[in-house]
Amino acid sequence: MIRIARPDDAAAVHAIYAPSVTHGVATFETALPGVTAMRERIVARLAQYPWLVWESDGEVLAYAYASRFRERAAYDWIAETSIYVREDAGRRGIARRLYGVLLEAMRLQGINQAVGVITLPGEASVRLHETMGFAPAGVWRQSGYKLGRWWDVGVWQKTLQTPPEHPAPVTPFELLRDAAELKRLLAGEAGPGGLDRPTQQRAP
Repeated sequence: MIRIARPDDAAAVHAIYAPSVTHGVATFETALPGVTAMRERIVARLAQYPWLVWESDGEVLAYAYASRFRERAAYDWIAETSIYVREDAGRRGIARRLYGVLLEAMRLQGINQAVGVITLPGEASVRLHETMGFAPAGVWRQSGYKLGRWWDVGVWQKTLQTPPEHPAPVTPFELLRDAAELKRLLAGEAGPGGLDRPTQQRAP
């Protein structure tokens, strides 16, 4: 099932994230944050943005969240997305389904644009994003140094809904989490209306 992350998911989330820190480039973080720090990240981010997990038989197999794209207020209606799947849980359709619900939750908040930032070549992540309707939006050349080499970073962007001429403020996720529409979405009772049907990237 897909549900909102809880502080006690921190250990499972940290375990999923750790390989990308220690020997991967899905994130440019180079030191493991620790379970306590991960718990703090979950709590802090849920105030404004969705952080969702995929749970199966009591185990967290994947997580996805949105985060602020830039600090200036004019960027309020665009957010960066991240998704991580446990190494032994790939090729089950989890990433696509979880990502679809995340994007729809963002749309419910009033966010208009989603941005995925991918360390290149990142074939699997590029394929996921383009399957979800993201389009290439540029490349930052040699922007990260990790594991003894420089890496290019690509940006993919998806319009979640047509930006209105005079947008209302984005609804903080903590005010949306009890909304009936979000509950139906998490329960799988409502399809991602703003997304292409049917519906690894970077870092905390």
